[in-house]
Amino acid sequence: MSGESKVIKCSNYQWDSVARKEYKDDTSCYKGVHRYSLLGEQPDEQALTFQTRYFEVEAGGYTSFEYHRHPHSVIIIRGSGTVILDDSLHELSLHDVVYIAPETLHQFHADRGEKLGFLCVVNRYRDRPTLPDQDAIADQIESADVLEKIRQ
Repeated sequence: MSGESKVIKCSNYQWDSVARKEYKDDTSCYKGVHRYSLLGEQPDEQALTFQTRYFEVEAGGYTSFEYHRHPHSVIIIRGSGTVILDDSLHELSLHDVVYIAPETLHQFHADRGEKLGFLCVVNRYRDRPTLPDQDAIADQIESADVLEKIRQ
């Protein structure tokens, strides 16, 4: 790895020298989400082929309902909630691991009265997320429970 090895210290889900950022530029498709880019974006981390990020969803919040061509992995490290994966709902709790396959519609919800925090690992070079339109949702989602849960 180019650059020097390092440790980034954490206290109460905030990391030294890592800025808390808005989840996305378009704030209309999510509620109460922030992100921390932990590894893979700094000049001394260019040898990494992936990025490690921490996302925190405030109680009652949710991420954007989206899909993309790249896979990613998620590890719950704070709180609990629910994830939509295509046409199904899954309850999440501490240390659960989620694999999101390419082209999977997904959305995380902090719907258990507490924050939901998770590490997300993705390829450094990846496509941008796509927000499905109503026709795509109607074509892919049949479950009434999922349709009721989706926030856009």
